[in-house]
Amino acid sequence: MTKEQFLEGQVLLIDKPLNWTSFQVVNKLRWEIRIAFNIKNIKVGHAGTLDPLATGLLIICTGKMTKQINTFQAQIKEYTGTIVLGSTTPSYDLETEIDITFSTSHITEELIQETTKQFIGDIAQFPPVFSAIKKDGKRLYEFARAGESVEIKSRQITINTFEITQIALPEIYFRVVCSKGTYIRSLAYDFGKALNSGGHLSVLRRTKIGDFNVSEALSVEKFIENLSSE
Repeated sequence: MTKEQFLEGQVLLIDKPLNWTSFQVVNKLRWEIRIAFNIKNIKVGHAGTLDPLATGLLIICTGKMTKQINTFQAQIKEYTGTIVLGSTTPSYDLETEIDITFSTSHITEELIQETTKQFIGDIAQFPPVFSAIKKDGKRLYEFARAGESVEIKSRQITINTFEITQIALPEIYFRVVCSKGTYIRSLAYDFGKALNSGGHLSVLRRTKIGDFNVSEALSVEKFIENLSSE
């Protein structure tokens, strides 16, 4: 790819590594593109945040293609991952420690499969308090980390598919196809609650955004390697 192509606008598919923020990926790619082509400045942005503890598909836009970010963000997304039943965490994932444990002795495979039906279609979902949503000019996670309580409003989301792919209690493996704005961490928490137990997310991978598939994505390292060979 040439300097002109990056400036004109490209859509890059990147497989986000574990423990990186989406912003760190954008910054790294912007820096590497600037260095490789001696560009003073170039627009680079991502079309939909992934949590640091999630891996998978990030759509990165450069140049004039950054104008398409909202279009990509609105597309249907697919995730796979693991929910651990019988315990919750304040962040609904492994960012924070387990705070409450629950019994799972009553949970059967049949109950798990039956309970998924409650989450199909248009549902109201409360985002996690450990999220980047803004309220009164502050991110929700800022309130959470300061130990301050804050009122969170529910959001209307759509879950097209909620498939349990494997059960190995206390872990259940899933595939979800959903709308923009869906928090899989909240789904894990709500699912545990619906089972009269608890639940938190331990693994999350974004596999698709619209027609884009993570199988077509490059690792950050491979992208940089390709840049240096051009």
